[in-house]
Amino acid sequence: MAFDFKKEYKEFYMSKNKPMIVTIPRANYIAVRGQGDPNEKGGAYQKAISVLYAVAYTLKMSYKTNYKIEGFFEYVVPPLEGFWWQDGIEGIDYDNKSTFNWISVIRLPDFITKKDFEWAVETASIKKKMDCSCAEFLTIEEGLCVQMMHIGPFDDEPVSVALMDEYLEENGYINDLSKERLHHEIYLSDARRVAPEKWKTVIRHPIKKGVRHE
Repeated sequence: MAFDFKKEYKEFYMSKNKPMIVTIPRANYIAVRGQGDPNEKGGAYQKAISVLYAVAYTLKMSYKTNYKIEGFFEYVVPPLEGFWWQDGIEGIDYDNKSTFNWISVIRLPDFITKKDFEWAVETASIKKKMDCSCAEFLTIEEGLCVQMMHIGPFDDEPVSVALMDEYLEENGYINDLSKERLHHEIYLSDARRVAPEKWKTVIRHPIKKGVRHE
């Protein structure tokens, strides 16, 4: 049976619908950076997603080609994830999506090296007849975070974020959002096939120990 990140790392991907503290280890990702409204048809975000999946599936299916990846085993492509921020704003302003900066990512298995990644970018560009050179091999170590499962439309996320903030205050932590540590979302539902009120999104914020209020 193919290795499935969601099942093997349930604490990272299948979060409960209440806040919890997690420590996220260092991991490698396929990443594409951009700006703008993710809902814009044919916009930069949608093009970035196409590139991510083209490279991800080229790596996943590499065992059927002449290119051999050392230590390869079959796996399920992990969920799409995104890091989001807006210049000059702490947190997220959901009403002003055109000002979004984002890094869209898909996690890579540990056995995939930068050399393997570069092969996949070149191969996907040729086979899919699309320029995948905007993809980068990105290593991220998120460290200490709070997360929870948000169920519903993205625009309703502030409700879940408020619960996370309340949990932090009660347990002696504070948010540690910065240009290096970003608002993070993991998308567990296919938005094309699932009604918005049933969308499942893990929301994750970087945190640090703070002053506990008695």
